[in-house]
Amino acid sequence: MPKVKVARKSTWVDMTAMTDVAFLLLTFFMLTSNFVKKEPVQIYTPASISEIKIPETNIFTVLLDKNGKIFFGIDGQDNRQQLITRMGEKFNVSFTDKQIREYTLVDLTGNPMGSLPAYLSLPVDQRENPKNNLGIPADSTDNQLRAWVKTAREINRDARIAIKADEDTPYPTIKKVMKTLQQIDENRYNLITRLEGPADERKK
Repeated sequence: MPKVKVARKSTWVDMTAMTDVAFLLLTFFMLTSNFVKKEPVQIYTPASISEIKIPETNIFTVLLDKNGKIFFGIDGQDNRQQLITRMGEKFNVSFTDKQIREYTLVDLTGNPMGSLPAYLSLPVDQRENPKNNLGIPADSTDNQLRAWVKTAREINRDARIAIKADEDTPYPTIKKVMKTLQQIDENRYNLITRLEGPADERKK
């Protein structure tokens, strides 16, 4: 007796519902994600058990790399425009409109006022070169960091100060920054750390 051949039919699955779910999840993650700010140098913060979260906005950031270079920045493009304009007036340094606009797009900068115009005129990729980031002076004879923080405070009275230092940052540099803040009565600030966890492989 001959076998009965069953006609093959193509399988069709309605993917509309799955596509809707995929786009909803994508939209959710895009709206709830916090983008990491690009920093001029790589910083590996020391570990601690503190779980206090630093706010994303309304903050002044003092960044110290492992070589002792100091960087400073504030959030908000309007605040940055006021800051760079006032600092230029205090140090008698002129900035072009393009340089001011470039500064408003940078989260952190670390150069003496005299070389800052040249730095802001560089292409973006060259600004990442360590040779072009000299650090903000904070010595007793030329403490420009004090002027940056003091001027930023004039612009925003309510912002919090956060110090982010590499775990290999020389202690004298950290002490110098803290002393600078004390000189202008900025005695409250946060130290940014990472949660203590398993040993990492940073230096591989």
